[in-house]
Amino acid sequence: MSLLNKFTGSIEQQNLFSPKDKLLLAVSGGVDSVVLCELSKQAGYDFIIVHCNFRLRGEESERDENFVRKLGEKYGVEVKIKGFDTEKYATENKISIQESARALRYEWFEMLVNEELCKETVYLLTAHHRDDNIETLLMNFLRGTGLHGLTGIPVSFGYIKRPLLSFSKEELIQFAKECKLDYVEDSSNLSSKYTRNFFRNEIIPAISKVYPQIKENLHDNISRFKGIEKLYKFSVGQIIEKLFRKKGAEIHIPVKQLMQYDNRALIYEIISKYGFNEKQVDEVIKLSASDSGKYMESPTLQYRIIRHRHWFIISPVQSGEAGIIVIEEKESNIGFEAGKLQIELSGKKASDRTASGDTACLDAKGISFPMVLRKWKTGDYFYPLGMKKKKKLSRFFIDQKLSKSEKENTWVIESDKKIIWVLGHRIDERFKITDNTKNTLRLTLTRL
Repeated sequence: MSLLNKFTGSIEQQNLFSPKDKLLLAVSGGVDSVVLCELSKQAGYDFIIVHCNFRLRGEESERDENFVRKLGEKYGVEVKIKGFDTEKYATENKISIQESARALRYEWFEMLVNEELCKETVYLLTAHHRDDNIETLLMNFLRGTGLHGLTGIPVSFGYIKRPLLSFSKEELIQFAKECKLDYVEDSSNLSSKYTRNFFRNEIIPAISKVYPQIKENLHDNISRFKGIEKLYKFSVGQIIEKLFRKKGAEIHIPVKQLMQYDNRALIYEIISKYGFNEKQVDEVIKLSASDSGKYMESPTLQYRIIRHRHWFIISPVQSGEAGIIVIEEKESNIGFEAGKLQIELSGKKASDRTASGDTACLDAKGISFPMVLRKWKTGDYFYPLGMKKKKKLSRFFIDQKLSKSEKENTWVIESDKKIIWVLGHRIDERFKITDNTKNTLRLTLTRL
């Protein structure tokens, strides 16, 4: 089978794009991207050439840009070129040159795709090939990765398509020779100071002396890992479906059931969707043995995992939709579904004993932070002010003649597993102001 037939067959089989779609070809001027242009031309695809000049190699960078312009003239297609101050970007963002080039490249590509999407269906094609995939697998494995990192570069990721991933570098070079294609060489590829070049120029050739079939074997391994990942995702999905209890914007997970799996990978799969990283798996395990009310936050501070009695609750931080909200000592105003809660810690005041229904004045001595603000649930109880015996909230609501909707919208505040206030109704007897009170915690509810 010719390389052209293999190229079009692979695109059709994997449903990457159709002949009627507009394509943006990321072209550096090297043999890989030049072959991508030639194959796309021979296949009759409608494409534009896009080129990034990172201005890192002086005259050589300008040479590459001029070559790509002439390539556009050869194929009679539009060429879009963008110059970048890559070194400045790397310094300002405190990242490597390689990371900077990648970030700048894909930011511009996304902008181009969005511009073209206004006119028609468009995809970006890169010239990543089988050897790139093998290098990525090895780098991921040695730096440390999960199963997904062993599946290599995806052939399709949103608007990005990589139709050459099944081709070896040797195949591309041979095709270029047969078609007498001109291309440019990037001198930096000869230097092993960059990680990928080190693997390409030294690691893989060294291993091939012992295992001559290393490239073929690793390529096959990528296919195996992809198959394994499909089974893994299916299995994890079934477990998550079994564990998750969705309540509004929150996810409730039974602690005991999750920890019985004794599986760090499962914990990571659950928490990673909410911005938590792999290093925080240990924190989750530690949290499973903590007291109710303890919590941990994602690095982005968008989600918390709260240990609440027998549950882990994954909750948006300070979301009005959250059914459980953690209140730290430093916080003075909390917005939630029912309204706003103002928190004030001060010395005892004469008016504290005559607080209204939407204001609670409590003895701060017995209250510890973090407190928990949540909706009431079946089984909750407290010691209503003026009573020496505990009473279930369900019974308390009956005595207060609350309607069904009033019951459903009742919130409570907990401290150390004890309900200290049923918002808008009654404080707990154990936390009332007395003659011995030195400091008062005043909670004021402003309803929506």
